[in-house]
Amino acid sequence: MATKVYSTEEVELFSGKKLTLRPLKISILRQFMTEFDKIAESLNDSTKSIDALIDCVVVAMKQYDPELADNREELEDELDLPTVYKIIEVGSGIKLNDDEPNPQVAATDGTA
Repeated sequence: MATKVYSTEEVELFSGKKLTLRPLKISILRQFMTEFDKIAESLNDSTKSIDALIDCVVVAMKQYDPELADNREELEDELDLPTVYKIIEVGSGIKLNDDEPNPQVAATDGTA
């Protein structure tokens, strides 16, 4: 019997459409991480930071909703920042919201 080693989460977009999120497949995660690395370059510019976050979500949406991934304008109309953070968190395991400790940060520098 197979054992599922991940949990899923559901998010609702502004249109009411519901997406079931789970960790990204490795092939998509590689693309995602290429985009995520660009976030550090944009930290001093809020517009560029949002664009970099959306670039990450576009990659993640290739798994969650490929049709929506192909239409960035429509995708942006479906999202708010907490939903962007949730898609990134569930898909990659990277926590961007400061409400809870990030286990990846704790593992690398000993603090959360």
